[in-house]
Formats: sequence, C-alpha cells, structure tokens
Amino acid sequence: MAAVMRTGFCSLMFLVFTSSQSLFERQLTVQLNPGSTSPPPGGDLLHVRALGDNDTLHYLFCSQGAPTLLLIHTNSSSSTLQVDWPQFLARNTSGSLRVEPESSILYSTAVVFSRLLEYDDVNDTADPTSDLFPPYELQNFTWSRLNLTGAAARLCGAVTNTSSGVLCLQLSVFESDGRGQTWPRLIHTANSSQLEVWIDGLLPRAARSRFLLELQAVGGAYPLSRVEVHRSIDDEYMPSIFKASHWVSAANGSSDVRSFVQWKPVAYRRSDPVLEDAMPCRHSDPQPQSAETTAAASGLIQAFYSEPDTFGLNVSFGLAGEPFYNSTKFLSWTVLVGVGSPPVDSFSPLVVAIMAVGLGTPVILLLLGGLWVCVRKKAADSTTAYEPIN
Repeated sequence: MAAVMRTGFCSLMFLVFTSSQSLFERQLTVQLNPGSTSPPPGGDLLHVRALGDNDTLHYLFCSQGAPTLLLIHTNSSSSTLQVDWPQFLARNTSGSLRVEPESSILYSTAVVFSRLLEYDDVNDTADPTSDLFPPYELQNFTWSRLNLTGAAARLCGAVTNTSSGVLCLQLSVFESDGRGQTWPRLIHTANSSQLEVWIDGLLPRAARSRFLLELQAVGGAYPLSRVEVHRSIDDEYMPSIFKASHWVSAANGSSDVRSFVQWKPVAYRRSDPVLEDAMPCRHSDPQPQSAETTAAASGLIQAFYSEPDTFGLNVSFGLAGEPFYNSTKFLSWTVLVGVGSPPVDSFSPLVVAIMAVGLGTPVILLLLGGLWVCVRKKAADSTTAYEPIN
C-alpha cells in the first residue's frame, strides 16, 4: 500500500503541476526610439511588441516628460507603430504617435507617474493631509537614457541640478505566465507587464518624512475608474499579505474588465528585503483629473490621445508606528499593468498536492478499513456452524 500511495502522490503532483502551466506565449520584439536615426533630445521611447496568435500588445515606455507606460491592444498580428518624430518632440499636437491600422485597436490605457509627494509626519499619524512639502514634479526630473536588458528597461531620474538621490523605474514585459523572483513576487501573465518603482538616497526634507506617489490613469472609452480590493487566504509567496488592489476599467454595469493596474499593499525599506523590511501602503479613491494637465506633463499622452478621460490616485507608504523613510532612505513598490482581468493568486501545485494527499489519505484508509471489516465479517458468518434444533 505504501508503494501505491507514493506512486499516487507523485502522479498527482505531476498532473497538478502540468495542468497549471500556461501554453500561451507571446513573441517579444524590443525597439528603442523606433524610426529615429539618433537618440532624441528630452528622453527615450521604448516599444515592445508582444505578438500573439491573432492579436498584438504594444507596450510604449517613455521619458519625454513624466514617465509613462502606454499599452495598446490590437486584434491584428500585423499592426505596427508609426512615430512622426518632429511632431512627437514638439509635444504640441496629438496624432504624432499611432498604431496602424487604427481600426485594429481594441483598447488602450496609459499610466503616468506624475508626482512624488513628501510630508513631515510630526505626530506619527501617517495622515498626509497637512505638512506637505512642495511636490516633486516628475516631468521636471533629469532622466537617464533607458538601460535595456532583454525585454526589461531601467530608467532613473533625479531632481534637476542636484545629486540628492534618484527615483528609478524598471519595466519588465513577459512572454508567458510566471511570477516575480523578488518580493512581492507578483503573479503575471503574457498579457501584463511589471513596473518596479524605487527611491534611493533622496534626501528627506524633515526628520520624520513619509512619501506618496501620484499616478494618473489615462484611457479612452473605459478609463481606470475604480479600485477593487481582493482578499485571499494564501500568503505562500508573500508572507502576511492577504490582499491585492486592482485598479480596473469596465463598461458601466458590466463586470467585463478591459485593463488593470494591480499591486499588493506593501512596499519595502531595503533593496534586498527581509520580512521585517515590509511597509504597508494605502491608496486613495480614484478621482477625475484634467486631461490637459496630464497631457502637458507627458509627451506620450499628448502624442497618442486627443480627448482622453483621466483618473488619478495617490499611494501612500507607511502607517502610524512604522519606521520613517529616514531610517533607510530607500523605498520600493511594484505594480502590474495589463489587459483583461488581473491575475489572481492561487495555491501552488505543491500545496495542492500536499492538501490532496493530506485530506485524501485518511479517507482512503477509512474506506479500506471499512471494506476489510466487512470482508472479515462476511467470511466469519459464512464459516459459522450451527447445531440442528430437535
């Protein structure tokens, strides 16, 4: 019986593992400043083309102004990106960046990292309603050239004319399903990308500084207009974190999600964190924003959208009683951006197999025990001799 149980356990693990693997993959093509003969002044434009069986995702990451990620989903496997560089660099008109054929565009959404806010948390309440310093406008940062590694790109910027630390963003685009290798180990699909944001060495302007990051979401017919908080009983990959926030877009009255921005409500105080370095974070409710202001801050928004709908929110880092930014002068946070429904965490194949064996073994033993008792009882009844009654 032990051999049978071992064989069954291994077979179950194999079946669960193989059934959990996605067969869907995308072919990635990376272009830096497509169509430009020289590095353009003012910042780079990265284009990652993710080709599927019968559709294409176009990821555009740009540092012309505030860092912006634009995601365009088309129903064509031959859609292409066209950039009118003189008009694009002029940043005064829409239509200088387009995907053709335009009729193939199913959906588009963009996320602008617009401002970094700092406040002096004198009373350790983590309430950023007062004592806010003048914001860091990210469109005014001096940004480095994009540093490419495969389908990943790193962008770092600093306050102009200072050497007071950096704010960096790293974009990763995926060809298949998987999970991040570092905390918070977000699960991703071939329809999503990941952006890690970190502040390193930025000099605080108070002894008890805390930060907020302002995001602007730009879309067409269905902008990112609401945040849903999903709970889970599984913290296998991210200890003690049982929630995920989904900033989603959907038609009125419809549950069909077109695109999403997803994050775990946690940030980290060190670049190579342990559990003690985790820092809770919170978000505000999305509020409508001025499309003109957002377009003026981002060259990519100005180039692609003519009349976009824009919503904005803040993500604040740290709760009352948590260490302040000054303790390490480092802060990192990770977010996913993709189309379709956000990926949802589930138990790993190993945990499922262990649960199945752990729950199934007692049941099998009870059934085998009951069967054995019945067989023995029947055998005993059949061999019982009765004396005849006179």
